[in-house]
Amino acid sequence: MAEAPAVVRADTPVTVVGGGLAGCEAALQLAHGGRTVRLVEMRPVRGTPAHQTDGLGELVCTNSFKSEDTSNAHGALKVEMAALGSVLLASARVAQVPAGAALAVDRGIFSRAMTEAVEAHPRIEVVREEVTRLPEGPAIIATGPLTSDALSDAIREALGGDGLAFFDAIAPILERDSLDESVVFAQGRWDQDADYLNCPMSKEEYDTFIDALASADVHQSYDWDAVPYFEGCLPIEVMVSRGRETLRFGPMKPIGLEDPRTGERPHAVVQLRREDRAGQMWNLVGFQTRLRIGEQKRVFRMIPGLAEAEFLRFGSIHRNSYLNFPAHLTPHGSLQDRPDLIFAGQLTGVEGYTESAASGILAGLNLHRILDGRPPVLPPPTTMLGALYRYMREADPAHFQPMNSNWGLVDPLQKRIRNKREKRERLGERAGRDFRAWMEAEGLTGRGTDAGTRTEPGSGVAAVDRGSLTARPDGALAADPPAAVAEP
Repeated sequence: MAEAPAVVRADTPVTVVGGGLAGCEAALQLAHGGRTVRLVEMRPVRGTPAHQTDGLGELVCTNSFKSEDTSNAHGALKVEMAALGSVLLASARVAQVPAGAALAVDRGIFSRAMTEAVEAHPRIEVVREEVTRLPEGPAIIATGPLTSDALSDAIREALGGDGLAFFDAIAPILERDSLDESVVFAQGRWDQDADYLNCPMSKEEYDTFIDALASADVHQSYDWDAVPYFEGCLPIEVMVSRGRETLRFGPMKPIGLEDPRTGERPHAVVQLRREDRAGQMWNLVGFQTRLRIGEQKRVFRMIPGLAEAEFLRFGSIHRNSYLNFPAHLTPHGSLQDRPDLIFAGQLTGVEGYTESAASGILAGLNLHRILDGRPPVLPPPTTMLGALYRYMREADPAHFQPMNSNWGLVDPLQKRIRNKREKRERLGERAGRDFRAWMEAEGLTGRGTDAGTRTEPGSGVAAVDRGSLTARPDGALAADPPAAVAEP
């Protein structure tokens, strides 16, 4: 690896390419640390197949950031992000909609909060243009899985080899008023809050639906048998091809639910999750698809309660690209010969909203350190963020695929615990404890700055970024005051 560059003046502009979750987090980390940032986003100058607005931090797949339970790997990652001052979590609080144990948001409110947080910072300039080559100076590339062809070519040239690609699918969104109230019922699993709508199916209805789905017409733009899908976001028709019962043991599992019409558990259930705060838009959970639009109307309206459903957004599929991290990048995600050019977000092979945002936080933190003439740092592998980065740097380059948060990535507990719930609680407790110890050891204050770096009053993000989150005794997350920043 090349030597870290000499100390770079704080007023020397740092480029962040990409205005998604990772790019926004990286830009704010650098700006809070006293760096001047030029955040470049190509929308609306050039659009993508999935984005619909020019807002920063736009969510193009689900509106859920997954579980807040700190015994869950996704909840544990949120604790770590909160400790580092995540703008995603602060914006999510402003835009939150009911979703049981999950943190889900109104997409529009969330994107506006993210945009306001970035644009309000006096050290960040937002530029709307397409970047077609790697920047010359210090930079973070967080263009996500829909990186433009020109920049993708430049990245491949710098890496000396081809990257990898997979395909991602998104689910339809339906209008609430078009659902049949006599069939659809609100209920959560196992007495959880009734934040989901449920469409119950009998065995006959399920079998008929599976037959229709298996024979439905799909877009033929690609050789679908050769597509390397990410396993965590398979199109529903691909799941059906793996067996008739796959859906009933996956997104359509009826466990923990009871049809109020019969008092019994249905054979299968299609769930809908709220998309907006007003409850007008609902997402078909797990129904990401590559079906043609006409087929989506025909097949999905066979679901009980959806016969007259109005589609506010149809499902679709698009190409997602990511880099072969273990083959080409340094442990902190930079080019081998340019430690001050760091990649972040889904482009690096992390999968999921919070994972992408967390990598952006770490990229911003490390670029700030490198420009100060200090080495980059990584959390220990007992933490979720540290375990993700260990996976990316140590995975087999020949079989590298995107990865999201899961307890299988972290170091095992010293003492074996058979009870799954207790084991996960212990893993979550250890992750939080070790992450705080790591921050203290590295002098990190949790606001995008290191100890000894001054952040001037009034230079924070907009009002939406008003604190961090920590674990409550019940395992959820609660808002805390912002972390203090050490004076020089």
